[in-house]
Amino acid sequence: MKVMKFGGTSVGKPERMFQVRELISRDNEPTIVVLSALSGTTNTLVAIGDAMSAGDKVKADSLIDQLHVHYKQFLADLLKKEEVRTKAEKIIQEHFDFLRIILRISFNDALNKDILAQGELMSTKMFSCYLEEMGHSHLLLPALDFMSIDANDEPQVADIRSKLTKILDQHNGIQTFITQGYICRNARGEVDNLKRGGSDYSASLIAAAIHASVCEIWTDIDGMHNNDPRVVATSRPVEHLSFDEAAELAYFGAKILHPASIWPAQQYKIPVKLLNTMQPEAKGTVILEHADSDGVKAVAAKDGIVMVKIKSSRMLLAYGFLRKIFEVFEKYRTPIDMITTSEVAVSVTIDNTTHLDAISKELSPLGELEIISNQTIIAVVGNRLTQQKGLLPHLFASLADVPVNMVSFGGSLHNISILVPTEHKNTVLKSLNKGIFGLD
Repeated sequence: MKVMKFGGTSVGKPERMFQVRELISRDNEPTIVVLSALSGTTNTLVAIGDAMSAGDKVKADSLIDQLHVHYKQFLADLLKKEEVRTKAEKIIQEHFDFLRIILRISFNDALNKDILAQGELMSTKMFSCYLEEMGHSHLLLPALDFMSIDANDEPQVADIRSKLTKILDQHNGIQTFITQGYICRNARGEVDNLKRGGSDYSASLIAAAIHASVCEIWTDIDGMHNNDPRVVATSRPVEHLSFDEAAELAYFGAKILHPASIWPAQQYKIPVKLLNTMQPEAKGTVILEHADSDGVKAVAAKDGIVMVKIKSSRMLLAYGFLRKIFEVFEKYRTPIDMITTSEVAVSVTIDNTTHLDAISKELSPLGELEIISNQTIIAVVGNRLTQQKGLLPHLFASLADVPVNMVSFGGSLHNISILVPTEHKNTVLKSLNKGIFGLD
């Protein structure tokens, strides 16, 4: 059995859903199809929640109406048989009735997660109706029946496997299962989610749970590129990556893959393929346990970074200083991306500034504090980079005209990280493309 996940742009138009059906019909292997919400839907649902949180029910009601109009037109273009279209319209009406009912309920976080779940619930039900119209035998498999997280918001593969295997065993003859990405239940049994981009995570968790032959991630780009295609026109897909290389790229800005989606597949050695719905014949990217070669594979950029620098002569030869710094970030559950140290200073980077004021207040007694915003981490990713001769001269030559605030090298065999002001990001990406890959 394999897993095929289709993102929002892959189901965002009726003709895309037509294509998805063709893709899932190409072979006879039993398949679990994981769908995201229609493109743009989650953003609108977030806006509805924000409006309700602000007490602006008029705006929330207007957004619900606009979204409903879009879905009505989508169904009109998707389904041709009147009886199936009527059924689908009734199903979608129920979801929008729910959204309108919540306008009369006190808003809270649990309710907001119910709102956010509507996108995936509607896209899968609509696609199910389309498959029904086309005579494609399938089963709609509610993710809320098996996908769950614990009190720490961590999915438990063993529990997911137990629930999912039981359901699949009850429907042994079915070849196609349709389920929702992103949504789950939390430890209290409430509707919750795996955070933005979590449909990739859902697919990887399902693949791990059923020991799938492959986990295919279908999106609107032909694999993971060796540079940002929005900035560098000559970027090209990387055909083979190891899990470690892919994880570094995903974390440091490669948008095609959600960072968390790597570890379940990696843990259970499930191959992952990144494929293009619009160009299904393209090779895409295959992610496997081991790298196929050494050296640089790709460059990625992560924006929204803040550098926190603590300088203190008191730390000279003092043990326990780093522990005190890390304890502050741990207290406020704020992960650190990069770290560099000298005898009198420590610099770290973070991408979550929710608790920056509190963190700054607690760090200030430890030394002179400097906060530098609007930074970007440029990650040079590959295999055994520390052993690649001649890499560093090419790398630093590419950075000759750019201010560099931090460099992290040696902590990972797969990554060299460079911190630069965001205003220089595009220049650095283009320069590295020429300096490392020899491409203008």
